[in-house]
Amino acid sequence: MAQAKAQFDFTGARVLVTGGTSGIGAAIAAAYAAAGAHVTITGTRDALSDYADLSSELSGDFDYLRMDLEDAASIEAVAAALPALDVLVNNAGLSFYVLGLDEHDPDVFMRALTVHLGGAFRLSMRLADKLAQSRLAGGGSIIGIASTTSYMANSVTLGYGTAKTGLLGMTRGLAVDLGPRNIRVNAVAAGLTESRMTAGAFANPVWSEPTLARTPLGRLGQPVDIAGAVLFLSSAQAAWITGQTLPVDGGYTISG
Repeated sequence: MAQAKAQFDFTGARVLVTGGTSGIGAAIAAAYAAAGAHVTITGTRDALSDYADLSSELSGDFDYLRMDLEDAASIEAVAAALPALDVLVNNAGLSFYVLGLDEHDPDVFMRALTVHLGGAFRLSMRLADKLAQSRLAGGGSIIGIASTTSYMANSVTLGYGTAKTGLLGMTRGLAVDLGPRNIRVNAVAAGLTESRMTAGAFANPVWSEPTLARTPLGRLGQPVDIAGAVLFLSSAQAAWITGQTLPVDGGYTISG
């Protein structure tokens, strides 16, 4: 599918994309790198070379840090390792459903909250001082990756959806809290987008066909669809936008 390239200039900017080894995260990291940014990505494996199986998705020259969002010490280590930061993209996530874990189990539910909400909050707060020093036009930015499940329920992803709903509130709260420090906080609510994490949903017509039928633009998402919105929200063109969530879902959430 051909995509027009959005023209953004992030020359010299320092960007951290969590979960940047594949899918949406890799597309976001590649877009920032193409716009001139110095990009660091995180993953759960020991080294970037351990992602040789995903080499086709890792398009760009990135620094790499290992991070486990369920391990507070791991988050602290990543935050301490960065000398400066202009943009934080809280993208990392985990599909417990794909792992065969039931989010109705309270322990799994709490893990989903930690991975998709608590860990992002901890990292954001730990990096606030560095983001406040950003000289990027429009100030420092935190971008969260929300979901259509931020707006509507899905019993299979009960914990994930709860966390992604909470992410909208966290986005508003942090925007108010960090705005006086010249840090903007926004989110992109991604529709069903092709990635390693959603491969099972794409392969299952019970999930994909009703989603496609409800989507006015008539297709499911690609990672590049999300990347452009993320770059816009952290750019000078969005300098007076904070506390907002932009749905990027082909119109799914506004269709009856």
